Parts: sequence; C-alpha cells; structure tokens
Amino acid sequence: MILSAQRTFRAMAFLVLASSSLFAESPDAPAAQPAFQMADVHVSAHTTTPYMTGGSLRGDRYILHNAAMVDMISLAYGIDGDNVLSGPIWLDLNRYDVYASAPRTTSPDDTRLMLQALLSDRFHLVVHKDTHPVPSYVLRVDKDGLKMKPADEGEPSKIDEHHTPTDLPPGQPAYYSVDCHNWTMAQLRELLQGTGYLYISKPIVDATSLKGGYDFSLHWTFKPAPDGLTIFDAVQKQLGLKLALEQYPTAVLVVDKVDEKPTPNAPGLDKALPPPPPSEFDVSVLTPSKPDAPFQGRISGNQVNATGMTLKFLISFAWSLNPNDDELIQNAPKFINQDRWDILAKAAPEAQAIGPDGKPQLDFDLLPHMIQTMLAERFQMKSHFEDRTIDAFTLVAANPKMKKADPLNRTHCKEGPGPDGKDPRIANPILGRLLYCQNMTMAQLADMLPSLAGGYIFTPVLDSTGLKDAYDFTLSFSTAGQLQSAPPPPPPSSDPNAPHTTDPNGGLSLPDAMARQLGVKLVKEKRPSPVLVIDHIEEKPTDN
Repeated sequence: MILSAQRTFRAMAFLVLASSSLFAESPDAPAAQPAFQMADVHVSAHTTTPYMTGGSLRGDRYILHNAAMVDMISLAYGIDGDNVLSGPIWLDLNRYDVYASAPRTTSPDDTRLMLQALLSDRFHLVVHKDTHPVPSYVLRVDKDGLKMKPADEGEPSKIDEHHTPTDLPPGQPAYYSVDCHNWTMAQLRELLQGTGYLYISKPIVDATSLKGGYDFSLHWTFKPAPDGLTIFDAVQKQLGLKLALEQYPTAVLVVDKVDEKPTPNAPGLDKALPPPPPSEFDVSVLTPSKPDAPFQGRISGNQVNATGMTLKFLISFAWSLNPNDDELIQNAPKFINQDRWDILAKAAPEAQAIGPDGKPQLDFDLLPHMIQTMLAERFQMKSHFEDRTIDAFTLVAANPKMKKADPLNRTHCKEGPGPDGKDPRIANPILGRLLYCQNMTMAQLADMLPSLAGGYIFTPVLDSTGLKDAYDFTLSFSTAGQLQSAPPPPPPSSDPNAPHTTDPNGGLSLPDAMARQLGVKLVKEKRPSPVLVIDHIEEKPTDN
C-alpha cells in the first residue's frame, strides 16, 4: 500500500481533537490586551508540503510554521477556519512563519489574545462577528426515534475505544468502536469530529437539544470501504440520530481588512530572538528488531515506542518523502531498507506540549525534526537536497471542462463536497477522496498537488497547460491505498467500445479522475526534481 510516511505515523498516533469555544473573547481588542514580548513575522519558504505546524507556547517561545492567514485567525479567535468569511483571495493560500516570545506561565487564553494583537499590529487585521448559513454536519434526533439509553445520575463519564487492525487483507474493512457511558451530546460531537475525519470535512453542530448523559455503543468502518458501514449510517442505525450536511445558521467571523505583507521586523530582532535549537529526543534507545517484530509505532504522552522500523522509512518520514519511491533518496546504501530497528524514545522538554489532561505530551509537529536529529547523532547521517533527473509529473491540457471562477472568491482547495453538497463517497466509498477547489489556476493546482494527493505525487508538478484562467471544480478519486488493495482487474475486453474502469470495484486513480472530470492530464516525464542525497550514514547506531 502506498501511504505517505507522515500519514502512517499519524495513524499510529491517533488523537481525538478537542473543540474550543467559538468566541471566548470579543474580536475587538481591549486596551490592555496581552502582547508577545518580541515577534518575528515573515513569509514562509516555499514547500511542496505546506502544512501548518505549531500554534502553542513551548517554554517561552511561540512558533507557527506555514500558517495561512485563515489558520492564524482561526487560532487567535478559537473558530473553525470554515467559519472565517470574506477577506482577500489569498487568505487561504499565502503562508507565514511566526516566532514570538512570552512568559512561560502565559495561559492558553492569553496566548490566543497575544496572537490577536499580533495580527492587528503586524497585518492590520480588522474583523467583526456575525451569523451566516454555513455548510455544517448537523446532528439531530432521527425521525424513527432515539436509540440511546439515558445514563444513571452520578454515573462516571468514561469511554472504551477499540478497533480492528488497519492492515487487514483486501476486502476486509477495519472497524472503529467505542463504548460510552454517561456521555453528553457535546462529548459525542467532539468524538465524531475527531474520529470521523475521513468522512466529516465540515464542523459538526449539535442540534439535538438533548440534555444529560447517555450510554451507547458505536462502531463504523474506520475509512470508507465498499462493504463497510459509514459513520453516517452507524449514527442513524445505532444511536437513533441523523448526521447530515446542510446550511446551518452559525456564528462566524467576517474579515473586513487585512494586509498581505506584514510590517517589518524590529531592527536587531534576529539577535534578540534567535531561532530555537534543533528539536531532539532527551533519550533514545535503539535495538535490532526481532524477526517477527511488527511494523508499528505508538506515541504515549512524551514517549515514542516503535518496532520494525527501517532507516528508509525513518528518513522518508523525517523529510516527507515517499518511502516507495527509490528515486527520492539518492546514494543510499542497501542496508537502509534491510535492517530494522526498535525505538524507545522520550522527547526533550522543549519538544513537549501540555495535553488536554494537563500532562506533558510529545509535540507531534516536531517529531520529523526530532528524527532528523536522532539520525544525525546516532547514525552519523549527513545529507543535502539537490535537483536530479527523475520521473516527475507534468500537467497538460487535454479537453478542459472546468467552470471559470468568480475572481473575487477566496482561492482554496478543501476536502469535502462543493456548494451542491453532493458527496459521491457515500454511495461509492472506494472514491475515498473528494476535493472542492475554488478560484484556482492550473499553476496553483500544480503547485498544491503534492500536498493534495498523498500516495500519488511526492515531487513538484510542472504546469504546461497554458491555461491562465482560474476555475471552480470538484475532483473525486480513490486513494492510492484503495487502488493498491483492490482485487486484480479482469482481462481486457476484446470489444474496443467496452467501458473502461480503473479497477473492477469502481475505483478511480487521480490521473484518470483529472482527465475525465477536469479535462487535464498528468503526464510522467524525466526532468530535474529535488531529491535527498545521502552523503554519509553508518550501518549501526552509536551505543545506547
């Protein structure tokens, strides 16, 4: 199965997302609003994986990497990014880095207020609150009635989570299951939002009006599968609730004004606020894996426990490379894909964040950097990036069939249905990916494809379409993993007019989907593209 290393480790380190209050403070900055002591704000360096990281205070340093303006507004005001409306077309596209200092004792609420002050001061952001109909997954009591049992008063609130393995044979879906006791609708909403992310791309709104706690069990197919049970069907059949996408009146934040370019940093700031040292493990123990050791990893608090790891996988994860593409790691000795290692490591204090339970936990955003440091220290690894001629994708026009966009709309690509609300994944789960792109040029799409199409594209895409307009379009396709696990296709038909499908169970690859639905083709060709070159790496690590 072709999976990005980043997604593999994230699946190993499952976290339930906790929701925050919509507006804990007014967007109107008070006179005595807390502010960062010093702040370095600049445009992010270009990357093919523009994912935001950071967003919390570690020690006395607040760090944000690759944050779009809508990301920063969302963090500052405790609101889902989908509920940040209006603003210039670049609000979701341009990315910024923020390095700031604050007292170690600063609370999360004050940190958020400091970010509000920074956006006002450095970008001249002006916002106001309003209420608008927003696409949301609304949770209501089903017409056939509630199937959950009210909990006994005074019963402790608890949850038992369990799931089947995710690497089952083709055609056998993996299930995620929970048994909840004295669970409120607010807790259920958070649970569905966090664990159902492969189905749910918009915020969930609780419109049940149910009070108190309930006892219930819920299980569904962890990811869409042809013979699985969707989270929507599970909620309806097992709980007597309905979870449906609709336009729902929602508290929103409207962007009235914001500058694209931040004000300059203060002179001498680079010396007063130097970059933090490389993130690292406080302790790392490496031992050769046993022959039957499974390939798996787990993060518990501030510790990492992994078995069966090859150096190739660790390198791919640390530098966001495709572990299945040998061209992306050059000058690599054979042992990096042969020897396997078990790792038991503890994060250093500066690589820890405070979890929802108030206890220290590993900051997952820093894990790739921590592994880079471990490889350098324990395996004496030295490397650099350079352009070499390899197989890479080029985007060309075939028969464009996209709708020209309103040039005033914000430019973005998001997972989930477009304005029509249609979601082909529900009727045909093997179409596991659904992207809606708005006001997007082909040059912008080519630039974003490596981050939008995990498992398919891991190097920069060259736009050779010649198309200059911006478009709105929806793209529905199967994940690379779904196609890998599909049964082999039947022999080709002798009838030249027989309909073509990517595989017999209705799967559709990204290149085929783009050709059919957008009228543009992804063509593979030899051309220079960045690769990681290993200058030196030891076969055995230094002693524990």
